[in-house]
Amino acid sequence: MKKRNKTGGRVAGTPNKLTSELRERINGFLNDNWNNLQSDFEGLEPKDKLMFYERLLQYGLPKLQSTELTGNIERLSDNQLDSIINELKTTINEQAGQN
Repeated sequence: MKKRNKTGGRVAGTPNKLTSELRERINGFLNDNWNNLQSDFEGLEPKDKLMFYERLLQYGLPKLQSTELTGNIERLSDNQLDSIINELKTTINEQAGQN
């Protein structure tokens, strides 16, 4: 079969209009009803508070990606390990600053 060229649709990287509109509406709803949400939260049982908080966190914090180490850590020098640790700290701090 002959490969066809794409001639229409959104340009790559263009944000989805429906998604951005939905986010705006949800944020508006949360802002308008924040006091009610807080008072409802205070009335929850401790385990329900924890579940509620955990669910909200997924929207406020980026999910961590699992990472697989390849190689043998025991072969690294202390300086190499310190460098890796510092690089990880910097990455974590940068990601936390984006929220």
